[in-house]
Amino acid sequence: MPGVLASVATFTIEGVDSREVAVEVDVRRGLPAFTLVGLPDRAIREARERVRAALLNSGLDFPMQRLTVNLAPAHVRKAGPGFDLAIAVGVLAATGQVPREPLASCALYGELSLAGALRPGRGALAVALGAREAGYPRLAVPPADAGEAALVEEVEVLPIEDLRGMAQLLRGDRAPPRASPRRPRSPGAAARLDLADVRGQEDAKRALEIAAAGGHNMLMVGPPGAGKTMLARRLPGILPPPSFEEALEITRIRGVAGLGGGGLVAERPFRAPHHTTSPQGLTGGSSTPRPGEVTLAHRGVLFLDELAEFARPALDALRQPLEEGSVHITRGQRSIEFPARAMVVAATNPCPCGRPADRCTCEALLLARYARRLSGPLLDRIDLVCRLGPVAPLELVRDAHAAGSSRRVRDRVIAARGRQRERLAGTGALCNGDMDGRLTRRAVPVDAALRSRLSSLPEPALLSGRGHDRVLRVARTIADLDGHARIAERDLDEALAYRVGGMAVAA
Repeated sequence: MPGVLASVATFTIEGVDSREVAVEVDVRRGLPAFTLVGLPDRAIREARERVRAALLNSGLDFPMQRLTVNLAPAHVRKAGPGFDLAIAVGVLAATGQVPREPLASCALYGELSLAGALRPGRGALAVALGAREAGYPRLAVPPADAGEAALVEEVEVLPIEDLRGMAQLLRGDRAPPRASPRRPRSPGAAARLDLADVRGQEDAKRALEIAAAGGHNMLMVGPPGAGKTMLARRLPGILPPPSFEEALEITRIRGVAGLGGGGLVAERPFRAPHHTTSPQGLTGGSSTPRPGEVTLAHRGVLFLDELAEFARPALDALRQPLEEGSVHITRGQRSIEFPARAMVVAATNPCPCGRPADRCTCEALLLARYARRLSGPLLDRIDLVCRLGPVAPLELVRDAHAAGSSRRVRDRVIAARGRQRERLAGTGALCNGDMDGRLTRRAVPVDAALRSRLSSLPEPALLSGRGHDRVLRVARTIADLDGHARIAERDLDEALAYRVGGMAVAA
């Protein structure tokens, strides 16, 4: 008896994207054996036992012959249990239990239980996007993942409950309904936090509004209890809602990381890792690269509380993502890119004891060692630095002002972002913070008065090339908030004031 070959399309997760994999199944006479080749990881190798049990418990036949499964292309490492369904269906097609013709236009993805039921996995949206790019009109996934995968309208998503149902579908005995996109999940607790709850700290609130309007990085320096964490946690409430394309990006990343709720996200992410987080935890890594905190905060906020307590290697690992908006990880012969276009908002005490300057007991050597934890190259990538002092008792009992509510501030931020979208249309940048040096010089013209102001800075406040561009971006954002078509001198002065504050911290 000659060998019988069947091929089934599935996908493996690479970074936050998916890559097509052909599952080739060969069945021929010989001693019973089940061999998996094509660089599978341990979870895929264990699929042999899951597939065998799932077929038998579903009332289907498992061939007592020599069975070889190849995952092509062979040079790509494959990981995860999402190959179970494709392997099982490949066995059915190779043994003639289901026809092979429908498999040419349908991709499969899902993990099997021993009873043959399909279990939810991670990365359904990434798989659906991969199926669209590969030209597959249909995609079969577990029912729990169908709502997320159906966000890709060009692909007909088929929710399959178990292996028996998949066999009936391929035979033409049943036609499951097409899955509908799951509605956006309701906003979380961050949307209910109001900026008006923070008493005093008007300068910090202004800096927070500028950061939100332009997507700028920000550092707050102040004693404990000044309101740094309160301000940072209210930042998502003044950011504009994500567009559909941004929401798809955020949903895809959360799905790949196993954090997705199955529906399109309705708000921007807010990540606040502990200061003991490793460099791999912040930027991503491990033997099978997974997204780090800066990627999970893509198109949202990465809040680094107690910045000076983070390990120096972890903070230095953030330099490249802050500059380029992406993380490049190389493992062996693989190079994977993670998106990392996040706003970084950090908070730190002015000294180890955290007391106000008139009561600080820290020695000069201790202060110098504390300041060295924040490297100059890292601070050079921070756009706004503001100092917070202790809140006066009168401010704590004063009623909140409606003008400072999150809703009012958010309206101003949305209006400023709208002006930026019109100006940056077709450039790939979504806000001023996304601009690189070349785009900054093209989109932010500097007249003679502003050029003279920049060239007359005193020696301690001299800007680096990167700092010069970042000052112009912040000034452009301030002008957008005020509705100015061009940068005024007062806009530049305000941006410089926040920049000089950063140099003082570095010193």
